[in-house]
Amino acid sequence: MSDQNGARVPGAQVTLRRGASIDASTTTDDEGRFSLDASMNPRARTSRTSALVLEVCAHNFMTFTRTLSAQDEITSQLLVTLAPASVAAELTVTATRAETRLGDTAASVAVLTPEQLSTTAAGTLDDALRQVAGFSLFRRSSSRNANPTTQGVSLRGVGASGASRALVVEDGVPLNDPFGGWVYWERVPRVELERVEVLRGGASELYGSDALGGVVNIITRRAVSHVASLELSYGNQQTPDASLFVGATRGRWGFDLGAEVFHTGGYVLVDKDERGRIDTPAGTRDATLDLTLERRFGAGAHAFMRGMVFGESRTNGTPLQTNRTHLRQLSAGGEWVSGRFGSFTLGTYDGTEVFDQNFSSIAADRNSEQLTRLQRSPSQFVGFNAEWSRTLGARQTLVAGFDAREVHGASDELAFAQGRPTSFADAGGRERTGGLYFEEIVRFGSRLILTGGVRADHWNDYAAFGVTRPVRASSVESVSVFPDRSESAFSPRASLLFRKSERLSFFASGYRAFRQPTLNELYRSFRVGNILTLANENLRAEHLTGGEAGFKVTRLGKKLDARTTLFWTEITGPVANVTLSLTPALITRQRQNLGRTRSRGLEVEADAQLTSRLYVSGGYIFSDAVVTRFPANTALEGLRVPQVARNQLTFQTRYVNPKSLTVGVQGRFSGMQFDDDQNLFPLNRAFTLDAFASRQLTRDVGLFLAAENLLDQRYQIARTPVVTLGSPLLVRVGLRLNLGTR
Repeated sequence: MSDQNGARVPGAQVTLRRGASIDASTTTDDEGRFSLDASMNPRARTSRTSALVLEVCAHNFMTFTRTLSAQDEITSQLLVTLAPASVAAELTVTATRAETRLGDTAASVAVLTPEQLSTTAAGTLDDALRQVAGFSLFRRSSSRNANPTTQGVSLRGVGASGASRALVVEDGVPLNDPFGGWVYWERVPRVELERVEVLRGGASELYGSDALGGVVNIITRRAVSHVASLELSYGNQQTPDASLFVGATRGRWGFDLGAEVFHTGGYVLVDKDERGRIDTPAGTRDATLDLTLERRFGAGAHAFMRGMVFGESRTNGTPLQTNRTHLRQLSAGGEWVSGRFGSFTLGTYDGTEVFDQNFSSIAADRNSEQLTRLQRSPSQFVGFNAEWSRTLGARQTLVAGFDAREVHGASDELAFAQGRPTSFADAGGRERTGGLYFEEIVRFGSRLILTGGVRADHWNDYAAFGVTRPVRASSVESVSVFPDRSESAFSPRASLLFRKSERLSFFASGYRAFRQPTLNELYRSFRVGNILTLANENLRAEHLTGGEAGFKVTRLGKKLDARTTLFWTEITGPVANVTLSLTPALITRQRQNLGRTRSRGLEVEADAQLTSRLYVSGGYIFSDAVVTRFPANTALEGLRVPQVARNQLTFQTRYVNPKSLTVGVQGRFSGMQFDDDQNLFPLNRAFTLDAFASRQLTRDVGLFLAAENLLDQRYQIARTPVVTLGSPLLVRVGLRLNLGTR
């Protein structure tokens, strides 16, 4: 079995059917071969009234079916060639929590396939996700060089303040930091990735808090036989990287191991014209290890246990500003699929994390700095989820579930003045969250699909405190005990998809979503350069009301898919970093609930297969995100939401020829945006171009060359008010080794 380019297709599901009964089934091996004998099925020997049909299903390929003739049934060899699936035929699980064809959902879902991930020059997952129009972090910088507290996701202009406005999950387990809401993108080894699905628009009806602006669903590989993948690379800025995936199966047991070690010396963030003696490269080193053990119980049930450890250390551009993270997590779960009762899924996870960070004040000439805070933020978390889904005939699908989580976190710091320690400040608390959800998908023939979902959440913040203890024992200790509090949220969603024909369909959705403030926003203050951001224990949850509508077009024999969406969202009580005072030596801000913000705009995407080897895709998003109401400071009303560019454009093209050369090019344009709430610090528009090329030396070994920011553009990523710049040209050369099934 092979694709249209002659490459083998391992792991494909092969089935022989007679009418509604299955005579035999298997999967293809590492060479794409399979063997089936329908005569071994007793029912097959006694029932010959129906024709024998061969069906082959493989991810990212169209389903192959063939009615076998008498000669086919006795032949020893049969050649099967699979054609690539159209974009609309790809299966996604994110929009409905059930396997759904992308063309059958009204939600805006972008999928990064294995082919796209393997042909991007991006060295980190967040940089690869910049291919999705509307995706951005708190600032424009890559996670390779940015402080982890700025690595929260924003989608469609909902804004960002460090904490994600989108939920990021890996195989169903949240990756959002339980204490701060940001994301450690390096936690997932690159060669362990199978695909990534990005759902844009409020998704709290299925995913609860953090899914205010959408969901990023990371789906990792699972070995169906013995497999090993290794990627080694080295680039400028002293950037070595090694990523490994190993999988094996024995009987009903499966084993997967993912690991990655990364280091970069980084670059100096500040432009040469403003640089001082204290400006040093912002670099990082990290390592992650991910081990999964799985046990299958027949064809419809399995259980797993997974352990993960992650650690990183960063220099943030000056000698004194550093941070470290140590994270450990254990998860377990299982699934049972019954033709009569439906599918049942259970999962649980828990872990611990320690985050250390040093802060400093920087002299105006940037030739000296003084330590201002030593901070440690320990946290513990535990979560549980249960879900049931069932398809009733060909018309109806039901999904119901429950999830819960508890987080305990604190911020323990030592404050300095004039380089000397002055006080200890400790603050923290606990947060407990639980939610119930239900969804129904109803199909009226082949043209109309209605989806409705609803979720109820309730959470408590309790045992919160703040303690300030002077270093000198003779001074008075200050203790604050914050009152317990609770909030609830109701998150409905309704959507409609009308397929006028195979080439044209229309869709519309309306929804509500929410995000509760993190313990970090409630209790942890921090300082970056000369900007001090204060915590606020009185923050309330953000609530989003939104809707979208548009149409999808398929042309050129399903080789072109285009989607146009108009969207509108309004957020009540968005958490923002509001400026309290502004001086040349210090800018002081505090996290506050604004009255209301609004984001509305247009989203256009297209994917096309021009030839059997040439693919192009692109996306454009216009986001008009402004503050519409803030009675506490009406001067902010009418201003643009920080860190949101009105115009973003992405494009990708790839040429795939396994026998000679594979080439990929990605470009991204981002319009002007502001770094602050008062719109005083603009960031100029930016354009970056990346390129990738690879060549197979043998079937299992290949070489690649990747260049990020190929034009060496010095674009602005932050203004605090000192301007910091994005990474210059980064070139990597590497080796890929793939043994067995991908």
